[in-house]
Amino acid sequence: MEIEAMKRLLQNTDARRMEFNVRFDKSLKYYFNKNDITIRNDGESKVNEHGKDDPLRSADNRVSSNYHQLLVDQEAGYLATIPPSIDVEDDSLNDKIKNTLGDNFNLRMNQLVVDAANAGVSWVHYWIDDSGQFRYGIVPPDQVTPIYSNDLDKKLLAVRRTYSQLNPDDGKYYKVHEYWTDEDCTVFKSMNPGYSDLSELTDRFTTYDVATGMEIGTGNVLHHNFGRIPFIPFPKNKYERPDLLKYKGLIDVYDNVYNGFVNDVDDVQQVILVLTNYGGESLDKFKETLVKDKAIKVDSMGTGDKSGVDTLTIDIPVEARNSLLDITKSDIFVHGQGIDPSDFETNNATGVAIKMLYSHLELKASVTESYFRGSVNQLVRAIMNWLNVPDADGRKITQTWTRTAIQNDVEQAQVVSQVASVTSDEAIAKGNPLVTDWQQELQDRQDNIIKGDGYSNEKSLDDLDGNEDE
Repeated sequence: MEIEAMKRLLQNTDARRMEFNVRFDKSLKYYFNKNDITIRNDGESKVNEHGKDDPLRSADNRVSSNYHQLLVDQEAGYLATIPPSIDVEDDSLNDKIKNTLGDNFNLRMNQLVVDAANAGVSWVHYWIDDSGQFRYGIVPPDQVTPIYSNDLDKKLLAVRRTYSQLNPDDGKYYKVHEYWTDEDCTVFKSMNPGYSDLSELTDRFTTYDVATGMEIGTGNVLHHNFGRIPFIPFPKNKYERPDLLKYKGLIDVYDNVYNGFVNDVDDVQQVILVLTNYGGESLDKFKETLVKDKAIKVDSMGTGDKSGVDTLTIDIPVEARNSLLDITKSDIFVHGQGIDPSDFETNNATGVAIKMLYSHLELKASVTESYFRGSVNQLVRAIMNWLNVPDADGRKITQTWTRTAIQNDVEQAQVVSQVASVTSDEAIAKGNPLVTDWQQELQDRQDNIIKGDGYSNEKSLDDLDGNEDE
């Protein structure tokens, strides 16, 4: 791409990029417990008993509640603690895909869920390193600006990636602008806001002679040969909206009421004395006399006189505030589709009760999973193409997602025991609460059967009817 064309593209996508990044930055602030209540403290939760000049209302405590981080991490832990298992109907190929995804695939899936919850969409970029190995990584959402087609397919036409990079020669930061298509990547750099100094980043990529394969220099264009743009979006929902938009107002209400409550508790400890017709010389003399004699002198003005000492105190509407805090907290978890930890009040909840607690979280996680499935398929197909699988783009891919939830293990074990005689070994292994790797459990059971140390759960219907051979 030419410099002038790139400059126009940057200018035309800046407004959309800025709007997205402002929204993402707000979500990150709430995720890191820097709610709007702490803006005056530069994002720091702070207790300040004497933060205002008002003698009756001097407390200005600003402590934020971290409900957003709790709700986001709940879904990430519930949905992605155990990564989805991939099956392409070829055991050898399954192992190669699993090895390529790596041991930290679950951590990357967890981060993708967190990023998608905060930004509305998360991104994976893949490439081939110098050793020829397939690599992939998570790109911060605020670096990526996608360009889609306007038709119903909404095809990804190009990707703009912008980020800051330090120049070690002069110690200054400059902006790097990558423009990715299905054929190549072109890289530019700039420092000025209006891109007036936009130029090619000519030392970005090493270039080689096609015929000899020898290095001939450097340039700003990379031909990646993927046949598609090596960026995969992981949308959170249909409209790619971050979760915070659903309950930010409720969190702000909770913070305001809670901190107002704390301020009142601090302020009520400050008793203000109102002196009427005080007969002393000064307030200092008043304090000295009060401490020494436990009494003060006032001047009487006759019948109906109100001379004396009164106190100003603050009444705290405790019940009203407690009620409002409880209602707001409950609404936060309802609108955020999460689980209030305080709902687990018993140590022996039944399986049905636990499922009811997880119902809203399961609904949210199921929607996220449905949108992530297509993205995971894209990543797996990219790996299969790298492995030169002939039917990589058409091969059937089966994903199995496993939830991580609290369960009543005793009740689950009883269910498994009751249906063991009429259920396959695979189903038993999956349902066994003591088993973490059901595939390994099946293999162990098979090994035991071969050795003669175990038995299979599979029985005929005749056996179940009591018609076993004598």
